[in-house]
Amino acid sequence: MKTINYKDTPTMNNPHGVQAKKILDTENAQVIHMCLKAGESLKKHTTPVDVFFYVLEGEGIVEVGEEKQTVGKDTLIESPKDIPHCLYNESQTDFKVLVVKTPKP
Repeated sequence: MKTINYKDTPTMNNPHGVQAKKILDTENAQVIHMCLKAGESLKKHTTPVDVFFYVLEGEGIVEVGEEKQTVGKDTLIESPKDIPHCLYNESQTDFKVLVVKTPKP
């Protein structure tokens, strides 16, 4: 059995300038623990694979295609490949999200 604690994983550089830690990276999937601080957001982008977001903590806005929705803890959001998507934290607390890409890009 292999166990990984995100706290022991180094922060990775990313084009969005937010805290992101790649906690799983296999040939089949990639899992990133992302923390958007108050006022932070990602740059709108697409991925060549399906992605889903799982909210661990806080509240934020998820945009997929033309839809935007405020989401909170324990919400899963699907984002199909090649569809522009973005995360926004307009709250005053951290917005923590697991980003799962499958298959791995």
